[in-house]
Order: sequence, then C-alpha cells, then structure tokens
Amino acid sequence: MLMKIKQRYLLILSAMVMLLAACGDDDDASTPVLPEPTLDAVEVGYSNNGIAAIGRDFHFNAEVTAGDKISRVLVRIQPRSGETYAKSWSHEIVWDQYKGAKNAAIHKHFDIPADAAEGTYDFVIIVEDENGATLEDVHTIQIFLPENLPVDPQTQIFTVFRNQSFFYRRGKFNGDSTLIRNDTLASQVTLGGIKGSGKMYLLLINKKHKHRPETAHDIDFSKVIVFDVYQHDNWTEGNAFTNTPIDPDKNVALRFPRVKIGAATDNLMPQGSPITGAKAWESGDYYFGVVYENTTYHVDFHQYIEFKISY
Repeated sequence: MLMKIKQRYLLILSAMVMLLAACGDDDDASTPVLPEPTLDAVEVGYSNNGIAAIGRDFHFNAEVTAGDKISRVLVRIQPRSGETYAKSWSHEIVWDQYKGAKNAAIHKHFDIPADAAEGTYDFVIIVEDENGATLEDVHTIQIFLPENLPVDPQTQIFTVFRNQSFFYRRGKFNGDSTLIRNDTLASQVTLGGIKGSGKMYLLLINKKHKHRPETAHDIDFSKVIVFDVYQHDNWTEGNAFTNTPIDPDKNVALRFPRVKIGAATDNLMPQGSPITGAKAWESGDYYFGVVYENTTYHVDFHQYIEFKISY
C-alpha cells in the first residue's frame, strides 16, 4: 500500500513539473523579442577625434536604422566614473524630428555650453524605438578650454585675389563677388595655433554637388577643384602655417599658387587633375574654402566662403 502511495505521489509530482515547464515555455513564447535600433557611420567630434572645446562647435554624425520606427534620438554628455571635475556638469540634447522614420542620417553641429567643465566624459548616444526598444552607445570625449587644446587651428588670414587684386579680404568682398572666365584666382590662407604635422587643402566646389567637406577624409576629389595642397612636418612649437611662406631675406613669397578660371587641370599633386566630368567649369554658385587636418593631434579645421562664377 505504501509503495502505491509513493508511486502515485511521484506521478503527480512529475505531472506538476511538466505543467510548470509548459507554462514557462508558453511565457517565453508570449514574450516577443523586440528588434533593436542599429547605428552606423558614427563620428563623435571632427574626424571622430572625440575632442571638444568649451563654447565651440562640436560635430556629431550617425546613421540610424530603427527596429520598427524611431521615436527619438538623444545624446548625453555625462561624468565618467573615477574622473574628477572642477564642478558638477552634464548636458543632454534631444532630437524629435526623426520620429516615425525607419532610417535617419543624423549630421549635427552644436556648441559645447560655456558652463561646461574640462575633463573626460561619456558621450552616450541613445536611440528610442516606437516598439519600446532602446539602444545606448557610449563613446569617450575630452572637453578642453580653448586655451588648453593641444593645437587650435584658427584663421589669421583668408584672402582671395582676382587678377592680382583683392577679391575677398577681411571678411568681405571688394566689390562684385563674381569671377568670370579667364580670371586668375589666387589665395593666401594662414592658420595660427599649429604644431606637429598637418596638411592644408584649398578647394573650389560647385554648390550643385551639395559637397562641403569638413575634414580631409570627407573630400571627394571627383567633385572638387583643388586650388592648393600644402603641408608642414614635425613642428615642435606652435606657429602660423600659411600656403604662401615668405623668404625672410628677400621678403617675397616662396610660393603663390594660382588657378585660371577655365584651366584644363587643377593643382592636385603631383601633376594636377583634369577639370572634367562632375567638376568641369560652368556658371553657378561655388564654395571656396580651406580644409586642414593635423595628423599628429587628430584635430581638423574648415572654413568656406561663397561666390559666383560666370563661365
């Protein structure tokens, strides 16, 4: 009799275990796995260098693909564990304009607030999906006061000449802002706060291409007319870097590159690139600007002006 009771007990216990397991399977089956958003082509700082200056422009880029649809995208700059700061500070920016989209190419510029404290921070990219899923992607940035940046490229001179006369100087045009066929374009650009190694590109770009590179890495040479390329190597002290260096004894420029509007080739080294195809001369609105990269400190700089060409 006792044996039968034990057998019956074991059968009941086995049935209960099987029932609980089945319920667990049902619970797992009823809990959907939410597809998460994904990130690609993330750049935090120019050339993805993670360097920011208080009160200055900061670059952020990312391509977002939602699991379902994007609800919102935000970034948080927050203190890192183990770091010390002069004061408590954090910052958050929310972008709602991507709500409802499946994909978004996010290219943003924003100023680092003036009340920020120097230091190393977590830069957290957060993508919230309408299906309830959330993606967090953490990067590291260093925030400096401008005077404490390792290098700080800033324009000292940005002058453009037309046929040896001033065309653009000290932030404004000298009369008409149009170049015509056979005009000779020349330019002097000087950047201060430079050391280490780096390279300067001066570019002329038809605005119809919607191509305005902010870093050397971004330059599409099939769309740009290269006015000049010049570099410096292993400077140990901060100095001014110009594409028109002067012979101190003779007080004359050692180089002064030029391009004629209508020329067959540009000044891309070593022998020039044909000005054909997408970058062929035509009438329209153009960007003219400098793109500088410092390969020692991974700091970039760019500045553009706009004028017309009548061809």
